[in-house]
Amino acid sequence: MLLQLSAEFDLQSDVVPWLLAQGPAAALDTFEKSAATLYTVNVERNGKIIYTWKGSGRNTCIGLYDPLNKHNEHLYTFEKDLHIISCSINNEKTLLVAVSFLQSTKEERVNHLLQPVSKCLALLIEIHPINNVRVLKAVDSCIRVQFLYPVADKSSFLENQLLLISEDKYIEQFHIHILTEDHQKVVIQKTGQLPRDRVVDDLIWAQWDMTEQRLFYIVPKESRSILKCVQFYPDENFNLILEAPLDIPLRETGLKFVNFGYDNSQDREMDPRSLNLKVFTNKTGSFCLCYSQASNIPKEVTYSVSFLHKGYSKTFTVALQRTDYPQMKEVAFLDLDYYVAVYLPGHFLHLLNIQHPDLMCYNLFLKGEDARINMLPKSPIQSLFKSTIWDCCSGRLFTIRMNECSLLQFLRNSKLDSDRLAALHCALLHVRNTTDLEMQIIQWISENLSACYTFNPIQEFIIASLYWSMCPETSKLDKLLPYTSLLYWNGIIPGITCITDIISLPELKVQNCKGFWEKLNLNLECVKYTEPQLHYNNNVLRREWYKLLSEEKVEERRTTTYSRNIFDNAKKVLSNLAAWNLEERLVPLFQEEDYQQRLLMGLMVAQLKDHLMRHLQYVGKKKIDQIVLDYVSKLLDLICRIMEAIWRKYSLQSYILCLDERGSAAEFAAFHIMSRILEAANGMCMPLPPGFHTLHMGLGVRCLPLHTLLHYIDNGVLQLTETCAVKLWKDLDNTEKNEKLKFSIFTRLPEAIGHKVSQLWDHPVNSNCIARNYVKLLLDKLRDRQHNRPVADRLSVRVEFLPLNYLADMLAEVEDQGLNPLEEENNVNAKFVEETALKHTTMLLGL
Repeated sequence: MLLQLSAEFDLQSDVVPWLLAQGPAAALDTFEKSAATLYTVNVERNGKIIYTWKGSGRNTCIGLYDPLNKHNEHLYTFEKDLHIISCSINNEKTLLVAVSFLQSTKEERVNHLLQPVSKCLALLIEIHPINNVRVLKAVDSCIRVQFLYPVADKSSFLENQLLLISEDKYIEQFHIHILTEDHQKVVIQKTGQLPRDRVVDDLIWAQWDMTEQRLFYIVPKESRSILKCVQFYPDENFNLILEAPLDIPLRETGLKFVNFGYDNSQDREMDPRSLNLKVFTNKTGSFCLCYSQASNIPKEVTYSVSFLHKGYSKTFTVALQRTDYPQMKEVAFLDLDYYVAVYLPGHFLHLLNIQHPDLMCYNLFLKGEDARINMLPKSPIQSLFKSTIWDCCSGRLFTIRMNECSLLQFLRNSKLDSDRLAALHCALLHVRNTTDLEMQIIQWISENLSACYTFNPIQEFIIASLYWSMCPETSKLDKLLPYTSLLYWNGIIPGITCITDIISLPELKVQNCKGFWEKLNLNLECVKYTEPQLHYNNNVLRREWYKLLSEEKVEERRTTTYSRNIFDNAKKVLSNLAAWNLEERLVPLFQEEDYQQRLLMGLMVAQLKDHLMRHLQYVGKKKIDQIVLDYVSKLLDLICRIMEAIWRKYSLQSYILCLDERGSAAEFAAFHIMSRILEAANGMCMPLPPGFHTLHMGLGVRCLPLHTLLHYIDNGVLQLTETCAVKLWKDLDNTEKNEKLKFSIFTRLPEAIGHKVSQLWDHPVNSNCIARNYVKLLLDKLRDRQHNRPVADRLSVRVEFLPLNYLADMLAEVEDQGLNPLEEENNVNAKFVEETALKHTTMLLGL
């Protein structure tokens, strides 16, 4: 079970014991009747729950439960048998509005046959203290009521705002002015008709967002229906803030209200044409409309999710495998913040990533036991708040959350790359809650490096971890940092098909919005203009890094302002990282200078900073500098965490750098994982911690046979570093096997490193290499010079080997002209070359 419910409120356990303890006036008529007469009516923005029950006689009572302090409160009693279909209380608990639907006996209906009696009454009641009751509305159609809570922390309202929603397809806002008398008594100021505004007419669907005090509704038009949104503000005003044309056939559907409380008779009388449609929003500016429609094929379920903030919709069709399971009337849409869940009990659970819905592989599609949600009833449910479910019939309120243990188990058991990738990203979203989850993800990665064929789990882990750790800090950062290493996904998810359609973007009617609307507007601007170019990529970084490395090979390193800034950036990153980790690391990293990695590190800081500065001008240079430093530092820290986890798993110590011993199976496993880390870093052009290549090379020397080791070096899997080369020459003696290894490594060393290593190796092979390099350097310097002396004058008669005599004489002459490239080494000269050549020739001839 991937999703787990926790009961936050239950009528039977939180209310019934309190009712049974009350006096006769408020107590239940009989305990047996409690299930039929006790039910919840509404849940307010502050989380307080309104319920009603039948008291002694035919009285109808209304109560309030506060989940914070687990306290019940009796609000009001009607001394007659009423059927309460809607109820709301203001924030100060001074005004109560209840809507009753006429329930007459046969005799009453005969007596009132000739009298005009309204079926539905909206009653406004002063309850602090209990005082006047006035009729707010008397109509024959059903109505709903809802007080506004525009400011959560405001302690007192001079005017209360009330929404009245009618099945006659209109919504009104009432302005209720109140006065305080005797410092305690709260009364309604005006005795006449209350002032009101018409908010909307001719709607066919409406949804109330109590958290953000927004009203979404749909108005049918001739061409196509329009989704609109009204935002209510603390200053008692409201504005039409959004319009979005819908490509959904809605003209023949029945009226539907969402999140306006619950009437326990509405399901029995539900119009079969009523819409199963929900709107979900997210603080990142995500805006989704979920809609299910009846399928002509009995064994199929079809539903659509319009990602209005992205400009496209996805229509999913699921083939049902079981036909013996009692189906719900319709699929349920649940708000899980960054995910929208589509649930059909006994069949499937589909989790859609609403922030990144473009690739199907980020959605979790589950069947069987993984799709089951315990305690979720088959009765109607409402998703009132983020990750909250209200079971309307039983009156229970649940919080719903991702079960991390089940998610990890699903990740371990998954056989499809799409399931692995979706579960990995879902798990990384929840890593912010616990570091233990991160360690378990690293453990899974280390065991499944070769199991994932369509993506690199190390790349996805690093990039997604960086994304979720950095993006919540700064607005718009989620548009600028990469979310994944994948550019596209062509895989198929068994059991579900998807069709993507382009839809019209919503239009914001108000400028300079704040909060969610500002984020939504930013998302829409990105879709319209620049989204493909906004995300940072490493192509420019890779080209610049290769360019600087190639320049280093053809000329000496030059200290310029540009290079100084780059290496200063790297120094700041390493200092920032050191400040995070005060404990000594188990893995022997950060113990040497690594020119290439520091260069890449500094370049990444510079280019990422330039990228953010272009799009985050309002943030400020100082904050951007810190964001970039934290990003690159976090990248290196993630690689170190992977390494630390591997070292602990295999109980490795720093002794693995002793190169005169053979490696164990655990060291070989660590070497393999380091190779995959290197592959992932090279693929995304990410810097590695200084010392990584030395440690990797050390493991390679210990674990690999010579021919494999040389093959890895020649193909760039292993990189020779000065630290590792020096340690190799110091640790290994001059046995035949070690000499072969040394010579093979020596011939592959970069010139600068080879020159330093040659000073540690007193061996004919080393002398031969030194002589060759010396001749090469002299001849390179001699290439452009003209020599006027005839060849015969430069011949030496000391040795009966004319080619060698000629070479030695020429080298001596070059030395005399001051062109010796190794002047600091007195023992390397023309005579040294001549002696070395003779010794080497003697060895080859076996003399």
